[in-house]
Amino acid sequence: MARVQLLIPDDDHARFVQQARIEGMSLSAWLIAAARRRVAQKRGSLPFESAEALQRFFRECDALKGPKVEPDWEEHSEVINDSRRGGTGGP
Repeated sequence: MARVQLLIPDDDHARFVQQARIEGMSLSAWLIAAARRRVAQKRGSLPFESAEALQRFFRECDALKGPKVEPDWEEHSEVINDSRRGGTGGP
């Protein structure tokens, strides 16, 4: 495990420690969790925090407007394969 030394302004340190305690964590664990969240946000995906969050995600997806008819899979598959072969991908 790596050891990292940080220089944190005193007022930030006090706020970080206070927030970590509120969340029931050590400052070290809180900083690691914050860093992991930032990395996940930059990647564009965060894990679902609960089963309800996952269900809410799917309900929101179901509510999105989309095509009334799914595309023909054979046609769609051919476009993908043509693209892999370096073609234009058009029907």
